[in-house]
Parts: sequence; C-alpha cells; structure tokens
Amino acid sequence: MRPHVFVNVAASIDGKISDESRKQIKISCEEDLKRVDELRASADAIMVGIGTILADDPKLNVKSEVLRKRRVLEGKSENPIKVVVDSKCRIPENAKIFEGKAIVAVSKLADKERIERISKIAEVVVFGEKKVDLKSLLGYLYEKGVRRLMVEGGGTLIASLLRENLVDEIFVYFAPIIIGGERSPTICDGRSFEKLLRLQLVSVERLGEGILVHLKAQGDQ
Repeated sequence: MRPHVFVNVAASIDGKISDESRKQIKISCEEDLKRVDELRASADAIMVGIGTILADDPKLNVKSEVLRKRRVLEGKSENPIKVVVDSKCRIPENAKIFEGKAIVAVSKLADKERIERISKIAEVVVFGEKKVDLKSLLGYLYEKGVRRLMVEGGGTLIASLLRENLVDEIFVYFAPIIIGGERSPTICDGRSFEKLLRLQLVSVERLGEGILVHLKAQGDQ
C-alpha cells in the first residue's frame, strides 16, 4: 500500500521550472499560490528532492492561518510532514524544513556521520543501496498514516516517481513566460522515457495570468 500521490508544479510555457541558476524564480500568480496553499493543507505530507532544498530552502508550510486552524480542527498538525529524498544526506542542518516535523530519506551510500547529525533534528530513514528506493519509502509513509502525499519537485524526483508508476495526479500551472536554456530544469528531468508516458487530461482552466492543467496517470503502461 502507498499514499495517493499528487504532483504540483509551476512552469513556463516551454516547460521550465527555473532558469540555469536553478534558483527559485516567480512563476505562479497570486491565484495559483492560493491554490497551492489549499493543496498543501489537504496533504498529510509534502515531499521534495534534495535539489529543491539546496536551491530554494523552502519551509513548505501552509501559509493561510484559516487553513492551518482547519487542519487542527480535523485532528491534524498545523502543517503536513515534510519529506526530503536525499540519497547522500546532503541536507544542511539549518534547512528551514526542520522548523517542523521532517523525514529525510537516504540511501546506504549516505555518510554515517552526516546521518547521525541529521538524526538529532529529524527522522532519518534508509531505503535503497545507491539511490532512495521510492516504492519502499512510500510504503513506509503509508504505514505512518500518510494517505495523501503532495510532491512539489524538483524535476528529477518527479521523473523518478513517474518511471516507477508512483504518481496518481499531476497539477501544472503554466505561466505566460518563456525561460529557455538547455540546462534549465524542466517539469520532468533526466533521460527520456523508453516508452511515451500517456496521461489522462482531466481539466484545463484559466487561472489568473496563466492556465492550470489537471492530469491523471493511467497506471502501468
């Protein structure tokens, strides 16, 4: 068993989620940021790759006080659990996600001293030899009560989840901008798929300055 996994990402119309510097740039409009906050509030946990932490150092918190209070009334914590996929345990000890409950998933390749230090401020779990075994990690999260898992990137993590058929839904906000750059990160990074990955289009709607596309995965293909 695993959680229901939904990916949320904002991109330029050429599919880039940042520029070549890989630093955070503003893509979403205010309407989309509000939508993202509502998605976060609906999740039991939010997962990102180590690249996102190193580039942006996000808190991944629910910003709306109303939404946080609603979570508490539902018997949940104010913010979802933060999960970082970090095969080599490179996460800085002062990362902002450690301000709340966090889980760092590493592989057996990770430095033991690094694991020991991070274990003092967060839960560290080991899955996989050289890379984090995502299927095992999701199974572990399910056992901990995570039923809805939101994935906010980056492109490498999203691609890895898609390759293993571990994604149920995808939300993409496309802003009317072009970033360009062959080294700029995309929605789905890494090598190309051996076989085209087909998705089911659920809806397309205008949202603020851009458009929101909602897709569903079609399972094993």
